[in-house]
Amino acid sequence: MNKDEIIESLKGAISTFKNDTEVEKIGRVISVGDGIAEIAGLSDVVASEMIEFVASSQSKRKSSVFGLALNLQEYKVGAIILGDDKGIQEGDIVKRTGKILSVPVGHALLGRVVNPLGEPLDGKGALVTDAFSPVERDAPGVLERESVNTPLHTGIKAIDGMIPIGRGQRQLIIGDRQTGKTALAIDAIINQGNDRVSKKVTCVYVAIGQKKATVARLVKELEDARAFEYTIIVAAFASDPASLWYLAPYGACAMAEYFRDKGEDSLIIYDDLSKHAWAYRQLSLLLKRPPGREAYPGDIFYLHSRLLERAGKLSKEKGNGSLTALPIIETQAGDISAYIPTNVISITDGQIYLESRLFYQGIRPAINVGLSVSRVGSAAQTKAMKKIAGKLRLELAQYRELEAFAQFGQDLDPQTLEVLEKGRRLTETLKQVNFAPLPFEKQVVQIFAATQGYLHDIPVEKVIEFQKGLIEYIQNFNQDIYEFLLDQKDISQETQAKLVKAIEEYKKTVSV
Repeated sequence: MNKDEIIESLKGAISTFKNDTEVEKIGRVISVGDGIAEIAGLSDVVASEMIEFVASSQSKRKSSVFGLALNLQEYKVGAIILGDDKGIQEGDIVKRTGKILSVPVGHALLGRVVNPLGEPLDGKGALVTDAFSPVERDAPGVLERESVNTPLHTGIKAIDGMIPIGRGQRQLIIGDRQTGKTALAIDAIINQGNDRVSKKVTCVYVAIGQKKATVARLVKELEDARAFEYTIIVAAFASDPASLWYLAPYGACAMAEYFRDKGEDSLIIYDDLSKHAWAYRQLSLLLKRPPGREAYPGDIFYLHSRLLERAGKLSKEKGNGSLTALPIIETQAGDISAYIPTNVISITDGQIYLESRLFYQGIRPAINVGLSVSRVGSAAQTKAMKKIAGKLRLELAQYRELEAFAQFGQDLDPQTLEVLEKGRRLTETLKQVNFAPLPFEKQVVQIFAATQGYLHDIPVEKVIEFQKGLIEYIQNFNQDIYEFLLDQKDISQETQAKLVKAIEEYKKTVSV
């Protein structure tokens, strides 16, 4: 090969040469344990960025593990590990990914059980979706929202009649353990498939720190009620690390926001935020953040406020979608003035307080009317329910107050006796069994019969049986009453007269 050929060959090699060298800033693990890793060297990492614990021959791991940067200090980074930390050792290499943690979203998740990272747990195969959404997003601004004006029917007479929930509202469910908080939320999910008044709502249920058997039983209840097909269950089990407990509500909220942003209505249930706060306290103490009241970190209020503020009803310009949030908080010995309960009460638009005393008396749902409130109020009720149930709350509150005095057994005047007798029948009317929500139009009929005094001659122990028979009688012989209520969402004088006539005719067929 002569000199010219060598020169041409070199020129060709130079022209086709590609420099594939990439410069990466890496860090190394300096300590690891309890799902927390401290890393030196990642000086340019950003908050909430995903980082990768690289697998190597020394680490004895076949695949990489991901983490989330939370503490950004001068000489080290504190990160939570998203998964098992057993294979991570001191000295392992850690790389930035340049990505914010995102989860898969879309209709492919309906009818599935997934973990907080969107990975399936139900053995039904991989999720087929190209849509992803960051777990942390800014809440919609004031100008992007509109006031709550459409009811979200739960199928529970006591709630739809006295403490109405609107689409886009944040309504807290609070009470001691084993008082029926989860059952209320599940009834609300089931009723979305039965509600003929408004368009169907997509539901997301977040199980935080629950047993696998509990979640499996919940799936079975939803499948039996044909409600699982429009529901996503996001589960961080009791055996999972605290990092997944912490991420569960945020990942689930991103999944629910997908439907809201498409102009649809969605409902999310956080069960429960007490355990979420415990998990965040654990992570914060391990990250050596300074403890405050009850050892919770100073940003514990912000933890829940930035989550719950993402719920709301969007304006018409933004698609008119809505995201309704039903957070659940567990109290200790009925103390609603504790730290976390008062935090969440101040963030939400009202609360439904379930009382142990009422629960043990057999009044279920055990809703304390005096301490329960909806700050949206009748703006989220149909005209029919507003007319029929307007005095229900007041009459029930009067009854509960007089009931305490009546226990002493002194002589009572006729007016007081009348209030007590009507109150007992109202209480019986509002009783419901679990997983049997009642459609709106049938609720109106039962509440009308109770509030208008048509049960005064029905023995208290037979009220439930009478009310059940009444809605079946109207279904068979006066179906047009239901059709009018569903069509107009109001009750006219003509329909009211028909309803009175139907109740009187049914009473003649019943032996009391």
